[in-house]
Amino acid sequence: MENQTNQISFNNNRATADINHIVLIGRSGKDPEMRYFDSGRVVTNFTLAVNRPMKDGQTDWFDIEIWGKPAEIAGEYVKKGSLIGIEGKIRWDSWNSKETGELNIKPLVIADSIRLLGSKKDNSPSVAPQQTAV
Repeated sequence: MENQTNQISFNNNRATADINHIVLIGRSGKDPEMRYFDSGRVVTNFTLAVNRPMKDGQTDWFDIEIWGKPAEIAGEYVKKGSLIGIEGKIRWDSWNSKETGELNIKPLVIADSIRLLGSKKDNSPSVAPQQTAV
């Protein structure tokens, strides 16, 4: 079999592919911030707290960015403490500090879909579906 794309390589006769895919289930750390642009596009940002499955009690925090119709749903139904599932990819943002000039690097999850996993009461301004996939 020939290597016909840049995404698949063959190493020791085994195919490997680069994959950037993340699935998270956790609780929103704050109410989402939704912004509309002049172009009509919409983006929603919030944090997600994911408890580690070990007994050490540690929590990992992720910054979430979601665009389009899923962003509108997140902005309307996600509230601080909502149990949600996210599927997407990780992007590494970097910038230089204005004060020190030091390079900062932070992961950002770009969500492709969101699932509202809590009860209707947990996720609704009025009435929301128990589980919505977008």
